[in-house]
Amino acid sequence: MDTLFLIDSLWVLVSAVLVIFMVGGFILLEAGSTRMKNAGHIAGKTIFTFGIASIVFWAVGYGIAFGEGNSLFGLSDFFYSGYQIEGMGISTSIFFLFQLAFAGISLTIAFGGFAERGKLSAYLVFSVLFSVLVYPVVAHWIWGGGWLSEHGKQDFAGSTVVHLTGAMAALAATILLKPRLGKFNRNGAPNSLFGHNQVYTALGVLILWVGWFGFNAGSALGVSDGFFGYVAMNTNLAAAAGAITALLISWALTGKGDVPTLLNGTLAGLVAITASCAFVAPWASIVIGGIAGIITFYSMKFFDKRKIDDPIFALSVHGVAGVWGTLSTGFFATPELAAMNGGLPGLLYGGGFTQLGVQALGVTAVGLYAFIVSFVLLKIMGKVMGGLRVTEEEEIIGLDMSEHGSYGYPEVFTADKQAQ
Repeated sequence: MDTLFLIDSLWVLVSAVLVIFMVGGFILLEAGSTRMKNAGHIAGKTIFTFGIASIVFWAVGYGIAFGEGNSLFGLSDFFYSGYQIEGMGISTSIFFLFQLAFAGISLTIAFGGFAERGKLSAYLVFSVLFSVLVYPVVAHWIWGGGWLSEHGKQDFAGSTVVHLTGAMAALAATILLKPRLGKFNRNGAPNSLFGHNQVYTALGVLILWVGWFGFNAGSALGVSDGFFGYVAMNTNLAAAAGAITALLISWALTGKGDVPTLLNGTLAGLVAITASCAFVAPWASIVIGGIAGIITFYSMKFFDKRKIDDPIFALSVHGVAGVWGTLSTGFFATPELAAMNGGLPGLLYGGGFTQLGVQALGVTAVGLYAFIVSFVLLKIMGKVMGGLRVTEEEEIIGLDMSEHGSYGYPEVFTADKQAQ
């Protein structure tokens, strides 16, 4: 067997493992960003739903995303057997695993909108529906030869496909579930429901940062031409810039260098560069990441003012930054890199508004589709299942106990009861 085929396949397999390991980063990020009484629930449901997504993507999702069909969805390769596609430069089974990991991450982002108040049964049902009707359809439009790819939509590793799709599903859930108890006063002023462990959150962000090299550099689908290294460099520069600008703006405007803002700015930089990492120069990566850190700071405050309770900041970090990252290729894509990846140069390189218009079209179409379909599905689920949200009493007790019968920190809660 060809040596390059094996080496490229090995790299994509390693990248798939890195992306799957990002699930661990999300566990720490979400658990640390929420309250102690829900930590075990968040950890358990994340593993559970990734398992569901894996089976459903194998059975149906992969075929819809990458099967032969029409411009809207694929109609083949269901219950994927692992056979090798002729002409593909890596093992097709490894390509499947890599794409499965992306689908699982998008679902994990979507569930940020359920945090601290969603029923476990709602996670189960929506995992199936999202993995069939939402994510793979968007993936087909852009990566599977669908109508947006025919228009030249640029999204190298998923600012739109993965992050915006997940964020719009999270928005639908957040609206329908309504805010957590105590999040807003009667006059609409938000209260800070602080996460219980910033160290967990920071470690989760670091794991995600490392995993993102699999996310972005792995999307080169090989190492033989060395381009994956360029993508990795751009990825790191954007993350660093997002971290710096987010901390500096919070420090300048509030007088304190807010740690959660710093961490969200880091992730925003990563989300933003995910679409453009293969299309832009290193200096542009820093600009893209830096702007993402700033707009995320303002976005978090915007959603709070609109009484939209987003515990994990999925809407700001993955949604707003995903939109910016997608549009950024329309400004910064260089002629050489755009041509190499089958696209057009950006506005700043004399490419006019064509590519920017295509990027805006993609953002609008995907955002509306993911939000509307998710909203309708969740609305129907709520009617059929008697609601998506746990009762007020269960929310006060915490989802660890009400949904699973034990706390993630049993010693702490047992000690509290004994002290009483």
